[in-house]
Amino acid sequence: MVDRTPSRNLDDLFDPASARGNSADAPAQVQHESRRAARQAAALSAAAPRPTRQKQPRVRAVKKTLRTSEVREVRASGPQPSKRNPLSVLATMTAVGGLFAVAAIPAYATQQTQVIEAKAPGTTQTIQVSDDIAASIATRDGYSATTPEQLAQASEDAVRAAANEAYLASGAREMGDDYPWPYEIMDNQLSPLNYYYRECVDFVAWRINRDQGSFAPPFKWVWSNLTPYGGNGGQWQYNWESLGRTISNVPIAGAVAYTGGNHVAYVKSVNADGTVTLEEYNYVPGMYSQRTIPASSVVSFLYPPS
Repeated sequence: MVDRTPSRNLDDLFDPASARGNSADAPAQVQHESRRAARQAAALSAAAPRPTRQKQPRVRAVKKTLRTSEVREVRASGPQPSKRNPLSVLATMTAVGGLFAVAAIPAYATQQTQVIEAKAPGTTQTIQVSDDIAASIATRDGYSATTPEQLAQASEDAVRAAANEAYLASGAREMGDDYPWPYEIMDNQLSPLNYYYRECVDFVAWRINRDQGSFAPPFKWVWSNLTPYGGNGGQWQYNWESLGRTISNVPIAGAVAYTGGNHVAYVKSVNADGTVTLEEYNYVPGMYSQRTIPASSVVSFLYPPS
């Protein structure tokens, strides 16, 4: 659909008479003045200076500057952390160290010094050393490390001490024991008779030597000539047989009593009631003891070798 409404020109829009709908009847002069007034108003509007927007950023910048300065003033008025120059800190530390050094100088100034000359081929060097320092160089603390051998010896000494304490408490000496090594270590330790310490065979070999007047090394009877075919208690009778020594069922004092198994004892006495009193080691483990038993319970009596 086409719009048939007649269009109005710009002059008609500014004409008051046309705005009221009676432009056809208005005088020509009024219409002319209206147009002129409209033109003048348009010219004035175009010529009038318009406010620019550039002034607003300036105002804001001023406000921002003022606010920043105010903040700075507030911060300056409050407590501020102190900042020290690293160079000033270093200078302070150096000065303090110098004070301590100066304070310590008089202590060394009063000490006597001695001159030490170290000479090398073609040269001579002189060094002044304090007497205290020279004395400290010559001083030793006397410390020495304990060797493994010493530690082992100390351990063995402790075992011996415990064995001797137990031996003394047993009353063996009072009963007549005269074995020379009652406190020695038993494990794999050979006596001067070449039997193990505190074993039954070592005690009996000692008594055979004692009865024949051999009290110290070199002993008359040792493993190599007393029991050369084996030194265990169970081998003694075989040694007597092999060497042609006397073996009997009749007990005598000083004989070796083979009680069977792997044990021998020394016959202390033969009693009228058919018993024998035996002295022995290691019947009570590692200790001296005595007991009285029927002579018939002994396997054999081995007479001492001549």
